[in-house]
Amino acid sequence: MDYVDSILEPGETVRYRTSVSGTIYIPSILLAFCSLAVLIAGVNNRESIEISWFFAIIFAIAAIGAFLPAWFRRSTTEIAVTDRRIVLKRGFIRRHTIELNMQKVESVDIDQTLIGRLFNFGDVTIRGVGSSNETLRMIHAPLKLRTKVDVG
Repeated sequence: MDYVDSILEPGETVRYRTSVSGTIYIPSILLAFCSLAVLIAGVNNRESIEISWFFAIIFAIAAIGAFLPAWFRRSTTEIAVTDRRIVLKRGFIRRHTIELNMQKVESVDIDQTLIGRLFNFGDVTIRGVGSSNETLRMIHAPLKLRTKVDVG
């Protein structure tokens, strides 16, 4: 069961759910392609096959090393907008949660780069009345998130 589902109050419904953008996997994908390219180059050049295997393994280990934290971050981050509040949850063992009533939301700011606009991700800063700001990095579909908050 998701965290958000476990804390819903009676009669409360979820309007929108999102998480960290899938573009977080790009570094690991690029490293995996580098591993494959080095391996193919080594197979085509028999004189340097040992060194190419070495570098292919290094790139593969780096790809796995980049993939695991990205996967963990994406799978342990939940963002939901309900008809009453905004719920943010990060982490697994060391959990960080914020629940902000809709009446207490002062503004939702979106920062997107050109690449972020192309791939539909960006940073979302939620400002609450009388509370600190919460910035969420690399969130998928940030404009849709803001629209769902503005409806309330």
